[in-house]
Amino acid sequence: MSLGLVGRKVGMTRVFTDDGDTVPVTVVDVSNNRVTQIKTPETDGYTAVQVAYGKRRASRVNKAAAGHYAKAGVEAGHTLREFRIKPDEAANLKVGSAVGTDIFKVGQKVDVSGTSQGKGFAGVIKRHHFSSNRASHGNSVSHNKPGSIGMNQDPGRVFPGKRMAGHMGAASRTVQNVEIIRIDAERQLLLISGALPGSRGGDVTVKPTVRATRVAVPGKPAPAKPAATGKPAASKPAADAKPAKSK
Repeated sequence: MSLGLVGRKVGMTRVFTDDGDTVPVTVVDVSNNRVTQIKTPETDGYTAVQVAYGKRRASRVNKAAAGHYAKAGVEAGHTLREFRIKPDEAANLKVGSAVGTDIFKVGQKVDVSGTSQGKGFAGVIKRHHFSSNRASHGNSVSHNKPGSIGMNQDPGRVFPGKRMAGHMGAASRTVQNVEIIRIDAERQLLLISGALPGSRGGDVTVKPTVRATRVAVPGKPAPAKPAATGKPAASKPAADAKPAKSK
C-alpha cells in the first residue's frame, strides 16, 4: 500500500558507475502525474488515490469522464491508475495536485507493471520452449510439432491448461524488485535497472516493491559442550563380543 507513478517507457540505455562498470537501464518518463480523486473509508470504504497520466483530446473523452476530470480541475489523460495508500499519506495529497519523482529515491527497489510485447500466434517451441523433433531420418514435416496430446480411454479428454500453440504476449506482466539507478528530477525521468515489460511508448506503472527486504540475521552461537568431570568413562563390552572359552 504505497503511492506510485504512471509513466511511459522511453527506451533502454546504459549508465556507467564510478568504478567503470556499465549498468543497463530502462528510461521511464513519469512527468505530469496528477491526482484526480482521493478515496476515503467514509465515502468508498477504503483509502486510495487515483492518478491520471498523459493527454487525450476533448473529442475522445466521454461525458462521464469529462465531468470526472472537470471536478478535479485537471486535464484529461489517457490512463487512470489507482494506488492503495495509508490514511496518513492521503492527508498530504490534494485533488488536482501533481505527483513527481520526489516520492522515489536512488537505490530504492520498485515493482514495474506493463503489457508485454505481443508475438501473435506462436507454436509450442517458441511459446513453451519445447524441444524440436528430428529434422531428418524419416521424420516427415513434423520436426516442429508438439507431438501427441491424446489421453487414454480414462480420462478420455485433454486436461485444461495443456501447453499448446496459441496467442503469445500482450499480457500484463510485473517485474519485481528492480532498482532505481538514477533520477532526473528536471525532466521527470526514472532510470530503472534491467528490462521492463512492454514496447517503447507503452504505459508502465512504477510503485515501491512489495517484496520484503532481506535482513541479515546473526548466526546463533554454537551450543556449549558439557564440562569434563575428570572421571574416566567406564568401558562397555561390545555387544557382539564372544566370551572366552575355558581350556
